[in-house]
Amino acid sequence: MRRTSRSTYSRREFIGSASASAFAFTFLPSRVFGANERLNMASIGVGGKGGSDSTHAGELGDMVALCDIDDNTLRRRAEKSPRAVLYNDFRVMLEEMDKSIDAVTISTPDHTHAPAAVMAMRLGKHVYCQKPLTHTVYEARLMRETAQGFKVATQMGNQGTAENGLREAVEVIRSGAIGPVREAHVWTNRPVWPQAPKVVSRPVGRPPVPAHVHWDQFLGPAPYRPYHNAYHPFNWRGWWDFGTGALGDMACHTANMAFMALNLGYPDSVSAENGPLNPETYPAWATVKFQFPSRGNLPPVDFYWYEGKLPNGDKNLPPKELFHGNTPPGSGSLLVGDKGILYSPNDYGAAYKLLPEDSFEGFEKPAPSIPRNGRGDKGMKEEWVEAIKGGRPAVSNFNYAGLLTETILLGNIAMRSDKKLLWDGPNLRFTNSSAANQYIHKTYRDGWVL
Repeated sequence: MRRTSRSTYSRREFIGSASASAFAFTFLPSRVFGANERLNMASIGVGGKGGSDSTHAGELGDMVALCDIDDNTLRRRAEKSPRAVLYNDFRVMLEEMDKSIDAVTISTPDHTHAPAAVMAMRLGKHVYCQKPLTHTVYEARLMRETAQGFKVATQMGNQGTAENGLREAVEVIRSGAIGPVREAHVWTNRPVWPQAPKVVSRPVGRPPVPAHVHWDQFLGPAPYRPYHNAYHPFNWRGWWDFGTGALGDMACHTANMAFMALNLGYPDSVSAENGPLNPETYPAWATVKFQFPSRGNLPPVDFYWYEGKLPNGDKNLPPKELFHGNTPPGSGSLLVGDKGILYSPNDYGAAYKLLPEDSFEGFEKPAPSIPRNGRGDKGMKEEWVEAIKGGRPAVSNFNYAGLLTETILLGNIAMRSDKKLLWDGPNLRFTNSSAANQYIHKTYRDGWVL
């Protein structure tokens, strides 16, 4: 590596330096960039999805810093950005490179999204963060408030938002084509990683930490546990301490169109039926029901989420009759209105048809009202960069994406409860379960506090 930097701080060192720069200063709004001016980019997490996120950012600006807990991953990505300074610890990177960075992409495991993004935003950096925006409900609220307070341009990486088909489907629903919508059903092909029922406890073996892996930085705010390849590099998604399960992984994609089209906000309640719980991994299957109140002239909505395989081995899906003879794909959504159904056989809600089909022959689409993008994953970053340079806010900015994530993650709390939970969104609490309230926020390991 071209630069050797400390990958850990002592608690005393970190609290002293981070509090001085990230928490206790008067914020000055980010400077205005010219339309043709290059941004100085940094990327935290450059493997997996972080590979394309950092590549796109490097094409839209100058990549000045790269950070990853895996040296092999970091070296491979650095070949594309030979001038970037390399780090294993995002806290050190943001402290040392503060004056040199304008914007940051974050593509780490879910549990480190908020610590990295909040620190970056408090330093005035514009942030692009992968879905789900956060690991907990509280973090999602904090991300929204921090982005607003520090006036930074933001975007969550649920790339289907850029699809013109999704934006068109939103317009169709809002036009009233299928009438008032009272039910929504969304399902996924996840999990595709090990979790319950096959994995319900931590691995027994204690293999040595590979020389290229910085295990303390992987753990970040999570409680300490010994290294094992059951967690890194991919299968962390199924573990409570690191991931957000199938719901967190995919609902920011697959529920996005319905959430946007129906102008959903805080639900009144959330409940779940699911497989047996264990203290380490998400359950094998779950059906989650969110109940949303009326919004203006829009009626209440019962919103259902389906994941995993049922005990009999069948895929967990919405009622068969809603498909009107269509074969359900791995993931998709159904919005049920008084006049018909909008059916999207797509992870992103980017393709759709109206059911029953013979009732909608000759249907004319409404005039476009949402700006078109249609440039896919890179289009999400382009929209973010345009916002940084003074354009309109990106569609999946943290004000929208934070509320979407906050709502979705309530479902994971419902899986841990044995009753219907009543949600007071403005006050960030359940009104009928102190036991459930403990899962809204979490305890952070020393040195990794928000």
